Amino acid sequence: MPTNRSRLARIAVAAPAAAALVLGPIAIAAPAIADPGPTGPVASSAKALPGTHPDWATPQADAGAVPAGTAASARVYLASRDQAGLDAYAKGVSDPNSPFYGQFLSADQVQAQFGASQEQVKAVSQWLTSAGLTISSTTQHYIDVSGTTDQLTKAMGTQFRDYRTPEGVHKAPATDAVVPAQVAGSVLAVEGLADSVQKASSHAVSQAAAEVTGAGAGADTKAPKTLPADPTCSDNGYGSKTAYGAPVGYEKNEPFAPCSYVPSQLRKAYGVTKSGLTGKGARVAIVDAYALGTMQADANKFSTAHGDQPFAPGQYSEVVTPSQWVHQADCGDWSGEEALDVEMVHGLAPDANVVYVGANSCEDQDLTAALTNIVDHHLADVVSNSWGEIMHGKSGDLDPAVIAADNQVFELGAAEGITFMASAGDCGDNSPTAAATGVNCQADTNQAQTQWPSASPWITGVGGTALELKDKSGTYGHEVSMGDQRSVLSTDQKSWSPMPGFFYFGGGGGVSKDVQQPWYQQGVVPDSISTVAADGTKSATPLRATPDVAMSGDLVAATLVGYTPAGGAYSEGGYGGTSVSSPEFAAMMADVIQDRGGRPVGFANPALYDRAGTRAFHDVNDSAVHTKRGNVVDLGTVNGQLRVRLYKLGADQGLSAAKGYDTATGVGTPGTGFFKSFALHLGGHQADNAQGDDNSQGDQQ
Repeated sequence: MPTNRSRLARIAVAAPAAAALVLGPIAIAAPAIADPGPTGPVASSAKALPGTHPDWATPQADAGAVPAGTAASARVYLASRDQAGLDAYAKGVSDPNSPFYGQFLSADQVQAQFGASQEQVKAVSQWLTSAGLTISSTTQHYIDVSGTTDQLTKAMGTQFRDYRTPEGVHKAPATDAVVPAQVAGSVLAVEGLADSVQKASSHAVSQAAAEVTGAGAGADTKAPKTLPADPTCSDNGYGSKTAYGAPVGYEKNEPFAPCSYVPSQLRKAYGVTKSGLTGKGARVAIVDAYALGTMQADANKFSTAHGDQPFAPGQYSEVVTPSQWVHQADCGDWSGEEALDVEMVHGLAPDANVVYVGANSCEDQDLTAALTNIVDHHLADVVSNSWGEIMHGKSGDLDPAVIAADNQVFELGAAEGITFMASAGDCGDNSPTAAATGVNCQADTNQAQTQWPSASPWITGVGGTALELKDKSGTYGHEVSMGDQRSVLSTDQKSWSPMPGFFYFGGGGGVSKDVQQPWYQQGVVPDSISTVAADGTKSATPLRATPDVAMSGDLVAATLVGYTPAGGAYSEGGYGGTSVSSPEFAAMMADVIQDRGGRPVGFANPALYDRAGTRAFHDVNDSAVHTKRGNVVDLGTVNGQLRVRLYKLGADQGLSAAKGYDTATGVGTPGTGFFKSFALHLGGHQADNAQGDDNSQGDQQ
């Protein structure tokens, strides 16, 4: 059924002279910057657009032809004038093993070299208008059209029919759309032919909201006298305060969960404090939906309250268009997400410039447009996206046009030297089993799978961990994968129910059956992982594994956030999710840019995988011996009842961290040599490995 599916948790330098860009066995001529390039690719035959006929539009559900005069609309994405050249160039400037590593183009150069040409725009426009469609808007990336169903049929070569679904009758193409030969090479994809709409929802999860709305929440009546009636947490490091009076759980004398972490603790834990880096000179963009009117004031208040400096004048900016905001009732409140993202970036890179780019809605088209705006105007060096969505569900598959459009934006950004990252999700393997009890899962899922856009081969997918600090200052202790089993205090106060607990929250990851293994994962991700998709499907060739890296994001070892909700007062509370991890890692990359003298990293994955197995990363390993995993969360008296829970850390659904690359934490979390590895070796990886093969496991003990 075509229901709305949610996305949960998507410095130019001198250009190189024309030369041979060697990529594997094929020598490809690097594009000459002064040459505007060809007018566009030429196709010899018509091109079908796979996936435009959705799976839910079956013959059995057919309810008849859509009347010819029915209103219709679509977005036609334009292809690059030189897709092969863009692929090669984006790879070459991103790969530390390439002689062109780091030789990025300006936004104007990227558009002139790889964007759609005016001839392509003209040809596609003529094709659409010749079918009677009206063009409502045109950009260098897409053309929006409107008209009637019969006009769309003439243009796309397919009839439109109604189909019965559990949510009513919906329209879809009867077969995959077909683009005629004269414009086949100029059309990347077409979105919106079926009347289903894909949208995003905030990936941030607050502890308080999760406990109120989470599956299986039970009522606590009379609590043991020894359990505090006020919210209580371990305030001097992980496990520093024993939860006396709580029933026996997984271990003897289990502790209260740690107090929510603040930026100064995270900076120390991940080596930022020791490095002296602040992100000065770097620009970080954050993409969410809409905008919080009090964001800068809230961030300043939060920073000041926790011993940090507020934003300096001009350091924070926004790109938002409130007059164009739509679908707010359907999209929900993104304020907590925005506050989390902004405060994490500012907290771990306090001198970096932060630009918040608010999409006009949570729908895919608007989020992609926000990403495109960043690339077209080079608004930032690093971009964080704390949202994602499953690629397969009961309501059908993710629109291929979304995948194609996003990948093109990320590739264009790579050519400019922009680092894109996205959170990997908060539902473990995203299986129906996880979704049955997970607090931040999509019920629509029909299989274990990865999320988009973190599964894109052109983005850094960021997973989550539970960070355990040794003391209040933030000394690094240990990390396990982000995965929580949850139990509720029984009504007789003598046990936890259920025991063991059910899956409640966990970092996303896995192997995507839709994306082939990118070159940078070769030799790092074992075939035993890469040839088996998340749903168990075996592949003859390696596939894309996610995430790439990870950082703190657990809901139990939570992160403090402060903001003023609409119509409310400023307050602070603990948040969890890979929505925490993505902006954290974005800030780390801003610090890297400062350490490189302002030189951007660009698409980071090749450089990150080059450092796998070195001191640049903590190799997170759930099987290592460490402190207690059972944690008691005491939220105090809520509505006259004491609310107490037991969580077990390192218990993700379908995923776990092991030695080497794993689908829970990727190559690991930033370790003791993370900044040094980037600063000392700007153009290659050989010396990185000279640091030794120490996988930094010793740093965790």
